[in-house]
Amino acid sequence: MPFLPMRLARPALLAGVALAIAVPAHAQTPLSNDALATFAPSQSPNNDKIDYSIWDEAMKNIVISMGPSLREGAGRPDPSFGTRRQYGHVSRYRLEGTRVMFSFLDADVIASFTEYRKDLEKTADIVDIQALSRNEQLAFWINLHNVAMVEQIANAWPVRQPREIKLDGVPLDEARFITVEGIKLSPRDIREQIVYRHWKDPVVMYGFWRGEIGGPSLQKEAFNADNVARLLVRGAADFVNSLRGTQEGGGKLQVSEHYREAAPFFFPDFEKDLRAHLTRFADEKTVALLASASGADPVVNERDIADLEGGVRETTYSNITSNGQAISFRIPQSMTSLLREREAKFQEIIRQGRTGTVTFSNIDLPGEAGEPAEVE
Repeated sequence: MPFLPMRLARPALLAGVALAIAVPAHAQTPLSNDALATFAPSQSPNNDKIDYSIWDEAMKNIVISMGPSLREGAGRPDPSFGTRRQYGHVSRYRLEGTRVMFSFLDADVIASFTEYRKDLEKTADIVDIQALSRNEQLAFWINLHNVAMVEQIANAWPVRQPREIKLDGVPLDEARFITVEGIKLSPRDIREQIVYRHWKDPVVMYGFWRGEIGGPSLQKEAFNADNVARLLVRGAADFVNSLRGTQEGGGKLQVSEHYREAAPFFFPDFEKDLRAHLTRFADEKTVALLASASGADPVVNERDIADLEGGVRETTYSNITSNGQAISFRIPQSMTSLLREREAKFQEIIRQGRTGTVTFSNIDLPGEAGEPAEVE
């Protein structure tokens, strides 16, 4: 199991200066156009950069990839892992996307997420975010959104579904607990009122992590100006070519409910525009699906938490082994089962001889040829 840092250091902000401010939870009220106007990207960007290396290190330690989708729904887990109460994940999508190791995070680590989120907020008081390059701005907003989501879900864990979490009575996605340039924002505000409003390429959807199995994956590295285009394309390909993104039902194309949410910004002619978008990232199986299934029905969802333990703290544990030797660290039986399913899936990928898809864990990869330089 990877080493988890006890605390997150603060982000390096140009000259390495960072401060923190207190941000209370806040019930949602309409944002004015004047307030939103301040977040419009400048037409004359500078060359300043923000260093997210600390968040990058955290992601490598707490995010586990489940590997590419096989387009096969996972069956019900072994009933021996649970009695009257079902522990662990039962979702047919549980072997897709990525998982966060919330159950292994102690109070100090969780507190460091809050400090880091506050420091990112304060960054906007030190650095002119709107004057950064568009890729640099996009990386800032995606990282801030995802740090805030990880922080609040970690605070609330164990919880089965992130949508159950409320801050001062307001659902997490709507709660304005993030403050940037004196303006209180919710995770949804960041997505829709800032990024979706000012970026025209729907690929930006795939950067935002919602804490749910049914949404885009949390990447195993922080976004920055140099990798944001590559990571968004990776996230798009992962999601579009998975069951939680696209599938067939009764001859109809069924797609994620997240596309319906983004439709006002990116898919005004929903079926036509969405199909063109899906085709951009579709692999061979998905191309065949798009050709054979009609329509585009945004009904696919899975709102269970994207963690390893299923949002419930199990009371029964198993020792894990390394090279046939038992070691002292113990993990819940349901998690053991999930990791075994994951390993069996990877063996199936190898057995099928799938080329062009390689699953890596906790290593850096070179840039991909042909990736776009800037996200529009």
